[in-house]
Amino acid sequence: MEAMHPAALDIDDLLKRCRVERGRASGPGGQHRNKVETAITITHTPTRISASASERRSQEQNRTNAIFRLRIKLAIDHRQPVDPDAAPSDLWSSRCRGGAISVSPKHDDYPALLAEAMDVLAEHDWQPPSVTDLLGCTASQLIKLLKGDPGALRRVNECRASLGLGRLR
Repeated sequence: MEAMHPAALDIDDLLKRCRVERGRASGPGGQHRNKVETAITITHTPTRISASASERRSQEQNRTNAIFRLRIKLAIDHRQPVDPDAAPSDLWSSRCRGGAISVSPKHDDYPALLAEAMDVLAEHDWQPPSVTDLLGCTASQLIKLLKGDPGALRRVNECRASLGLGRLR
């Protein structure tokens, strides 16, 4: 068991646990796109969760996009066991003040925060009111964080439905 959720790892540590594949992108973009291997697919080997990017002509831009997408997918699809009474991480504490969570869904910190929120929610049967005191945020702020990625809120609602709970909106 890893001590830290893979979505919270720094990029170098995350990539040590991944397989990176390069390929040619299809679709519009001209000759450069079709002749150069700019498409990137990154697979987190332990979980087999992968993400790819091919919309840019630059391999480095596609790599950056694929890494971010992988971290989001890991945050949504991979649950890491947590101590139900553990204090929030330093990152969470730095981003949560006065009950509000301050982070853009496009920021590099977002996947780690999303993973932490979802792991704590999973530990508490997907019920936001049960974790607000523990995380130091309001239920509405927690739901706003989940809404930052449509897949996150969808996954939480799927888990809640499996327990006979209503949807979060």
